[in-house]
Formats: sequence, C-alpha cells, structure tokens
Amino acid sequence: MNWYKNFDWITAFIWLALSSIGLVAIYSATQGPVSQFLPEYIQNNFYKQLVWITISIIIVISLQFTAPRTFSQISYFFYGFFLLITIYTLFFGVEINGAKSWIDVFGFRYQVSETMKVGTILAVANYLSNRRNIQSERLDSALFAALLIIVPGVLVLMQNDTGTALVLFSLIPFMLFWSGLPYGISLFIISPAIIGYFTILDLMWGTIAAIVISIVIFFVQKRPWLTVVSVVTNVVIIGGINFAVNSLLQPHQKARIVAFANPSFDPQGVGWNVIQAKTAIGSGGLTGKGFLEGTQTQLKFLPEQWTDFIFCVIGEEFGFLGAGLVIVLFMILLLNLISGAGSHKNPFAQSVLVGIVSIYLIHLLINTGSAMGLLPVIGLPLPFVSYGGSAFLSNSLMIGIALNLLMYKRESTIFT
Repeated sequence: MNWYKNFDWITAFIWLALSSIGLVAIYSATQGPVSQFLPEYIQNNFYKQLVWITISIIIVISLQFTAPRTFSQISYFFYGFFLLITIYTLFFGVEINGAKSWIDVFGFRYQVSETMKVGTILAVANYLSNRRNIQSERLDSALFAALLIIVPGVLVLMQNDTGTALVLFSLIPFMLFWSGLPYGISLFIISPAIIGYFTILDLMWGTIAAIVISIVIFFVQKRPWLTVVSVVTNVVIIGGINFAVNSLLQPHQKARIVAFANPSFDPQGVGWNVIQAKTAIGSGGLTGKGFLEGTQTQLKFLPEQWTDFIFCVIGEEFGFLGAGLVIVLFMILLLNLISGAGSHKNPFAQSVLVGIVSIYLIHLLINTGSAMGLLPVIGLPLPFVSYGGSAFLSNSLMIGIALNLLMYKRESTIFT
C-alpha cells in the first residue's frame, strides 16, 4: 500500500497548525511583558509544551506503524489498566487546583483522567462494534456500554474534576447514537444538560425547554412510557437545581452560578473571570492588538490565560480573524473525522472516530463558551492550543489513532 496516498494529510496538518497556534499563544501568555507578574515555573510552560509536542510527534508517527487491529485487541486491557490507575489516583494522587487527578511519574505530574478518555473510547467502541443497531426495545447493550462510560466518569467526578467527567459522560449520547440508538432516547439522554443550562439562566426558560423536549420525544419516538419518564425526569431536574441553588450550595458556589447568568453581580469576585475574558475578546476587534500587545493578557488581568482562557489571548492579540481561524480549523478537523467515520468499512473504527470527535467537540464548546461567557467556567483546556502536557499527549494519541484508522479505511480485512 502506498501509505502517503491514503494518509490523512488534512488531519495531520490541522493538528500541527493548532499546536503551533497554541505555542504562539502560550509564549505570549507566559514569556511576554506579563512574565514579570508570573513565577518562574509558569514562565517555563512554553518550553515544557515544546517538549510535550516533540514527544507527541514521535508517538503519532510511531502509531502509524501499528496494525489497526491492535487497538481493538488491547482496548479492554487499556481501559482496565487506566481504570485501576484512576482508582489509585483517587486515594494517593496529587491535588492541583482542588482536583485530585494527578500522579507523579519520573518527576513529571500526569493527569490520568486524560488518558482514561482514550481507554474508554477504545473499550466502548470494541463493545459496540459487535452490537450494531441498538433498538429501543432492547437496551441491554446500550446500558452496558453506558456503564463502561459512567464508571470512569464517576471516579473522575469523585476526584473533583467536573470538566473531565462531563466530557466522559458526553460519550454516551454520541457513541450510542452512532450505534443505532433511536433519536428520541438520544435526546432524552442529553436533555438533562440542556434543561439544566436553561434553568440556571432562568426558571422560565428551563420550564419551556423541558416542555419542548418532552413534546419532541413524544412525536419522534412515539413511546408513551418514554414521554412520561421524560416529563418526570425534567420536573426532577428543574426542582433539583432550584433546591440545590437555594438550600444545598455554599454561598460561594451559589455566587458562581448567579455570576454566570449575571457577571456584574460580583464584578470584583466570582464575576471577575467572565468580565475579563469577555473584555479581552471584545477588545481585539477584527485584527487584534498585535502579538505581545494585548493589555488584558500582558497586565495579567486574565486568569489561567495559558490554559482555560487561552482563547481570550488569541482573540485579544489576533482579533476576530485569529479566533475565527482557530474555530474554522477545529470545524474542518471535526468534519473530516466524522466524514472518515461515515465512509469507513469497519464498525470499530467508526465508533472510535465518533468518540474522538465528541471529545474534541465538547472541549471546544465548553472552552470557547466559557471564554465568551456563554457557559459556566469549569476548567477545560482547548485541545492542542492550551498548555498542558497530559492533555496534549492524550489528544495527540487520539489523533495518532485516528490517522492510523483512516489510512486503512478501504481495507476492512486488516482490522480482523
């Protein structure tokens, strides 16, 4: 096989392009005039990211010499191994920023939950590839597949890493829907997130969203029992959120929720991050203030500007065109991967590619949504762009697997 003809050069190019954009933004966020306000270990983030990118390039290239069937053969072992490491981390891990999801490996701190995403995708894809066309009358396979995702998701949630847990849970509707789960049930699965979002904004909007979703489920699925379950679930969600906000949450937690809907509620406290992020992006205009010229960035008004809010750095210094380029590159990447999944002959490869797309998509939506004040800030990096060795390595590992699977998409026999 002439590998260079079947190699997905578009995906590889976008991966390198986003990584390069990330390096430029990390340099500005840590090495520019802002460096005088930062400790030395933060200033070194640019050089550490260079090391992680170099390691990731070697891994991605090495993966192209791996037989595609290997990924399905090792999937359960990979899943089980990192599940045990995740449990170990829960008890003996290192706590950073309130999340106990790190371990020390040869002097480096590694976030195990990032690699757990890869193991979960491979295991669920292997399970679902032999159980196509999941139907509403027979949901045992769907429930077990969901359990494979829920178990690591709950463990990560117990580590107080809410963002990564949400990313893992998002695999359920994406991967199950691709495997044949009916539209109505798929909508029912994602409805708590939709209703919860609108309820936090306003009780009326949450109620409207609940009514609309229940009506759609009824007409799409035509299963009275599912509609009844949907209505009851929606009532519980709305009531539960209001009860939690008014009675269970601590004052500072409640303030974060209120500040999300109205940042001016506490502009010097919990609303500060949202206000500074929106100010940075808005002040960039069409073409930006220029490299190392962003005032919000260089005067250190932006929090965690090399990770969670790196999109704001790009928006401020390179404007709408720079931020738009990042979004366009991600859209091309996601569309290219989902197109590859649709044209692939092997069901395992299809499910893996869909899982990878869902991971990148949720990260993109939450990170950029948080930066623009459209979503609560929960601390998710922007793939390939934000600083972070564990995240970059895991995201690149998924790119390497995707490139390998796409290279053999016309040869289904090599997967068995």
